[in-house]
Amino acid sequence: MEPDYPPETLHTESDHDSVCNTSWVSVCPRGLWKVHQKRLNTISSNNCPRLGSLCRVQVRLKANNDEAENVACEKTGEKLPAQPDPFTAELTESGTTPFVRCKDSVLQVPLGDWTTLRLGDGQCDITEACLEGMRAGEKFSSFRQTNHTFYHLPFFATVELQAFTPGKEAWEMSPGEKWEWVKSHKDTGGVRFRSEDLWGAADSYSKAMKLVITFCNHVRDVAKKGWEYEAEEQREATLETLDPSAEELNKMKADLHSNLSLCQLKLNQPERAKANAAKATQLEPGCAKAWYRLGKACQIVNELEEAKQAFRKLLELQPEMPAALKALKDIASREKATNAQLGLRLSKMFSSR
Repeated sequence: MEPDYPPETLHTESDHDSVCNTSWVSVCPRGLWKVHQKRLNTISSNNCPRLGSLCRVQVRLKANNDEAENVACEKTGEKLPAQPDPFTAELTESGTTPFVRCKDSVLQVPLGDWTTLRLGDGQCDITEACLEGMRAGEKFSSFRQTNHTFYHLPFFATVELQAFTPGKEAWEMSPGEKWEWVKSHKDTGGVRFRSEDLWGAADSYSKAMKLVITFCNHVRDVAKKGWEYEAEEQREATLETLDPSAEELNKMKADLHSNLSLCQLKLNQPERAKANAAKATQLEPGCAKAWYRLGKACQIVNELEEAKQAFRKLLELQPEMPAALKALKDIASREKATNAQLGLRLSKMFSSR
């Protein structure tokens, strides 16, 4: 999802030596961050963590570029004692490190500790994005943030990946595995939204949407492949055996568009909110929430006729709904005021002649 305003920036040491390997825009609970990353060492391997990989990672902060690595508290700058290597057993699902996503943190991981996380869970977006291109044994440097109201001093960090388990690309997953990730991303989006992490919620819903689109492509391919000689009944029977079903996919896609629309309304992105809400109503015309969000988005962009149509449709689904009735009343008052101003201008124009 592209930002509507310049994102905050996390720079690497490349600001000083003009070397930067990769850059991207990532999210954290406080908004979008532009991240630049530099590789400190190179490992001869083509294997990188993928979706579902368990990764053993350590993130350390430094007060400046030249300081020897030491652990610093991301929030207060307080130094913590260096941590010994605690990891001796194999990486297992039960070995993931539990930690709470914090609104006052950018990197999200416990700093200085060896942490085991599962790539794709979305607990620490920036750190996970770093890991996607790393190999076991590699160390990347790092981030310096600027121009943020919460953090007053620039900082540098290193991200070190010691080990990881195999994961899968989306195209390698079975439909069941992919569907579990879709539901996981959607659930994560809901948790983030309820904690007022709107950028994170929108990002999770977008990740779920990308996987759903691959499902829709699969359904389309199944519908085309080898069906020229099948009877209509056979085609319908084949579609019914898909997991998830075409109906479930349609509902999930509508829900994700509707949820994205709500996030975008709260992030003051009414045009995008309108587009997603409109898509949700097309996919699921009986979705009352989508019609309401479409009406609100149209109100904000001053498309009052479209807003009225959306709220009237909502009243067909839920008669006497107070929010819809109030919205129509507000629109009528707004149109009345606009017409009164127009009439006043016209009267002045003609009276002056």
